[in-house]
Amino acid sequence: MAKLAFLGLGVMGYPMAGHLAKAGHEVTVYNRTASKAEAWALEFGGEAAATPREAAAGADFVMSCVGNDDDLRGVCLGDDGAFAGMAQGAVFVDHTTVSALVTRELNAVAGDLGVKFVDAPVSGGQAGAENGQLVIMCGGEAAVYDRAEPVMASYAKLCKRLGESGAGQMCKMVNQICIAGLVQGLSEGLHFAEKAGLDGREVVEVIGGGAAGSWQMVNRFETMIDGAFEHGFAVDWMRKDLGICLDTADETGASLPVTALVDQFYKDVQQMGGGRWDTSSLIKRLNK
Repeated sequence: MAKLAFLGLGVMGYPMAGHLAKAGHEVTVYNRTASKAEAWALEFGGEAAATPREAAAGADFVMSCVGNDDDLRGVCLGDDGAFAGMAQGAVFVDHTTVSALVTRELNAVAGDLGVKFVDAPVSGGQAGAENGQLVIMCGGEAAVYDRAEPVMASYAKLCKRLGESGAGQMCKMVNQICIAGLVQGLSEGLHFAEKAGLDGREVVEVIGGGAAGSWQMVNRFETMIDGAFEHGFAVDWMRKDLGICLDTADETGASLPVTALVDQFYKDVQQMGGGRWDTSSLIKRLNK
């Protein structure tokens, strides 16, 4: 068992850190809102720290799951940042979805300090985090990944290294690009079924087992039909992720016309007051 720190206790990080504690690791947590860290420590028997540096002190592995590039820099860098408290040879594992640019930047800073860095964004949503069934896409040195993989296994159903630093984030971008198109297609299909006078549930029963089937269809069609979106991955976060995809496409020369269009559709949902709705709320803009 290892001595661990976990930075960021949102809807993903809170249960992920819990799985580490249940697996027998010694876990210290940090959260920007200290009361949440204290609640986690009370529930799981770990410790709460006042700063990322304090949480990281003496840890073999430091895991993070925060909001965006700036949040990640904030917990890593500076006098109170995790890097300042980490010993040489310790491993920082970042589960945040951020740009490959900040990943490579922090990987370089960590290397200068003798700290190892793995980018490891996740897919599977809140349910995947709670059930320990996340898919983790990783980038970094192979030997460092091999050290971290058994720890991540506490909350993963699949964990794979795709290449050097930034490769995990690039893979996560592919994931979000695919999801955007799938959710828009599903939204249009269910909207069309309603306008055609068909029962959406019966339609999905027929087509769900064929070529049109997808995770989004299986897990979201019921709530989409019912107009219930107070769950799952928020539109605000999806727009953040798609922004990263589109910026990176400009850098690499990739063409993402559907992704750019769906990003604007999500902007429409935000303007409807749905920034915190689940991403499947794309159907709501069609049914308004």
